[in-house]
Amino acid sequence: MKAFRLDELEAERAANDGAYLQFLRERNMSAGLYALDAGALDPQLPHTEDEIYFVVSGRAAITVGMETTQVGRGSVVYVPAGVPHKFHHITEDLRVMVVFSPPES
Repeated sequence: MKAFRLDELEAERAANDGAYLQFLRERNMSAGLYALDAGALDPQLPHTEDEIYFVVSGRAAITVGMETTQVGRGSVVYVPAGVPHKFHHITEDLRVMVVFSPPES
């Protein structure tokens, strides 16, 4: 078993001065914590893996392909591999758990 605490992951991510911290990598999946502050721009490009976003905190909009929706704490969004997507109009610091399958390359 591997168990993680969100507050410890956030502290590790912040200490490494990065927006993304991968904290789990297994044969069929990987997981990480993604952080974008209010007003930030999301630099993501499409990924070669399917992914699921779980919004831990914050508020923003996300566009996946041609669809846009508002997200906040508790929102879950699936993004198919290869589809352009971005968070935008980030009004509250955003913290998102990300799960990739297969593991992010």
